[in-house]
Amino acid sequence: MIVLTSLVVLAVGFWLVFALIGAVLKLVFGIIGGVFSLVGSILGAVIGGVVMLVVAPVVALALLPVLLPVAFLALIVWAIARSSRRPDVVVMPASHR
Repeated sequence: MIVLTSLVVLAVGFWLVFALIGAVLKLVFGIIGGVFSLVGSILGAVIGGVVMLVVAPVVALALLPVLLPVAFLALIVWAIARSSRRPDVVVMPASHR
């Protein structure tokens, strides 16, 4: 019985040591993976921002023929709305009278 208890205690001890080693490795690799993920996301955002700065003007120029009539219509509506308003009343300060 003592031998069997010693074997069980030894097996449980080994299991606890290996579980502790596994937990430490999982923590370390989780931290390393998180750092790589953070660096990758920041690098992706920077590269994506640079690509957007390069591509956005090209896309804007490509869409210009489509958006020009809409912009012209908006300009006409703005001009009509602006011209139909009453003139603003300017109140002169007492020091300028």
